[in-house]
Amino acid sequence: MLPPLPDVVIEPIVKLALAEDLGVAGDVTTDALIDPETQGRWALRAREAGVVAGVDAAILAGAMIDPDLIFTIRAPDGARVKTGDTIMEIEGAARSMLMAERTMLNFVGRLCGIATLTSVYVDAVEGTNAIIASTRKTTPGMRALEKRAVRLGGGGAHRFGLDDAILIKDNHIAAAGSVALALERARDAVSHLMCIEIEVDNLEQLREALPYGPSAILIDNFSQADMRAAVKMVDGQVLLEASGGITIENVAAVAETGVDVISIGALTHSARSLDVGLDAL
Repeated sequence: MLPPLPDVVIEPIVKLALAEDLGVAGDVTTDALIDPETQGRWALRAREAGVVAGVDAAILAGAMIDPDLIFTIRAPDGARVKTGDTIMEIEGAARSMLMAERTMLNFVGRLCGIATLTSVYVDAVEGTNAIIASTRKTTPGMRALEKRAVRLGGGGAHRFGLDDAILIKDNHIAAAGSVALALERARDAVSHLMCIEIEVDNLEQLREALPYGPSAILIDNFSQADMRAAVKMVDGQVLLEASGGITIENVAAVAETGVDVISIGALTHSARSLDVGLDAL
């Protein structure tokens, strides 16, 4: 079970989402209809099966509107829920809950969707040694939450941004002049603690990269036959990551080639939000 992200990380994200919804006038519907003294109880429920994520962001959204709201978690982040299961119960002022409702549901639905899709891929490669990882193809501003949702679904972490590892991609190689030149410059530029990964498009580039001993090599859009050849060529010398054209239909076959990591942009850029709703009790 992963600990929640610190409030200092997610507070700006939640604050922006609330400000976007409330605008400059606040919730004019709730202001017009609901007596400030009205109290209530609600259940946030899954309307389809999935993996829970985003509870921390939802609670923070509610607490920013009203710190007196009371939250009782029934299914924590990382739990697998069935249709109709209660994720969380909330009680307190009805006006506060109505103002926070949509933002809370948006966070939970979006992040549950990512965690659930990740779990489908992870389940598909069970029995192999392959790690399912996300990429930087995340929703702007939401990366910390979306990357955590991938982990809650059983996926592995990849680099979070441009500053935590060197990843030499095809356009870097083209600008640098060659695989060899790119790797030489990378090694000269970084400390011993900085990982260096290089993306290669074919077996010849892979062969050129190996003598430089990068931390990892990303084989991009390789056929499964070439993946197997790459695994044999590398022979455990470096971590081998496969990416490009990976789908739920072929991910098990890719894992069986022997690659160490399978990175999939769709985990974050194409995940469908899980259907969740808030019901009055």
